[in-house]
Amino acid sequence: MEVFGYEKRIKHYTSSQKILLVGEGDFSFAVSLARAFGSSINMVATSLDTREALMVKYSRAMSNVMELEKRGCVVLHEVDVHTMSRHPFLSYIWFDRIVYNFPHAGYLHGQKSSEHNQYQIWYHRDLVRDFFRNAREMLTEMGEIHVTHKTTYPFSEWEIVKLAGQVGLYLLQEEKFSRWDYPGYENKRGAGLCDQTFPVGECSTFKFSKLLYHSTPYSYHLDLIWAYGQDSRINGPQIHHAPLPFLHM
Repeated sequence: MEVFGYEKRIKHYTSSQKILLVGEGDFSFAVSLARAFGSSINMVATSLDTREALMVKYSRAMSNVMELEKRGCVVLHEVDVHTMSRHPFLSYIWFDRIVYNFPHAGYLHGQKSSEHNQYQIWYHRDLVRDFFRNAREMLTEMGEIHVTHKTTYPFSEWEIVKLAGQVGLYLLQEEKFSRWDYPGYENKRGAGLCDQTFPVGECSTFKFSKLLYHSTPYSYHLDLIWAYGQDSRINGPQIHHAPLPFLHM
């Protein structure tokens, strides 16, 4: 963790950013950020599970949730990435970073399902595509969407960069992911033996934006390219501001 003045940083994230975490398992990733920042008043951490289900699935989930809430984080349950942009709490908030670690749609045929099965791959793609579509609507103009994902076969068949492009997002950077960059984080399963970690193998954090960065020999500039062909160099960027009811200014 690095400290710059009043801003604290852990890897890609700073305490001044408005951060949305989705698909949290036992909320240990959120806790890792909150501890690094010292406070989590700019964070919203969500999971698909109910609060009751968390108690059954993960041994440390409730202690993590309580720590987050004490540090000022908003914790939301039953948040579905397919529809999260219409969530009553989230629908009027714009975020600087939206983070989804190891997305997984679940198994079509229970634990006997194979990740190599084409229908299973399509199932995962549908989840990620809908996440991108919703997250894009919730992002500040300079914001980023981060997805950490395995890069070996069959997970490479999800083609998440292509899925992002289908909804008007652009890949800014791919960086190798290490769990050790986030002290206390334990990647948990969403189904089956949920309280166990799974081997992440080769994986990366993919960073996406609504904007495309270009570097030229003469300058480093920001070229705003919109999903539906609008050229901001002609019309200018349209910056949206929204109230953030959970933030303490």
